[in-house]
Amino acid sequence: MNLILSLVVGTLFAGGIYLVLRRSVVKLMLGLVLLSHGAHLLIFLMGDGLIKARTPFVRAETGVAPPDSADPLIQALILTAIVISLGLLTFVMALAYRTDQAVGSDDLNAMTSTDQL
Repeated sequence: MNLILSLVVGTLFAGGIYLVLRRSVVKLMLGLVLLSHGAHLLIFLMGDGLIKARTPFVRAETGVAPPDSADPLIQALILTAIVISLGLLTFVMALAYRTDQAVGSDDLNAMTSTDQL
């Protein structure tokens, strides 16, 4: 299962890079979404992968989590990555909206004429 998910991560990164290199702002935003989803899945796979584990509560007797519990660090990293990617996407959407108002085009090559203003 980890091999299939690794191939999915590679496909998400390849598709995201391909879309980021296109000339459209909308494709740029979709590429950023694919790259962020690939990064989330990569962080998930760097942990323990797909295992069915219990919640990461610490036992009162030993003060240590049981060995078959979920790793809370991976969950916290993925949650942080999701929030950061949502903030980045919101910022890029605001820039794309303002650029469309100023330039009137979705093409990135048409935006080079605004450098001389």
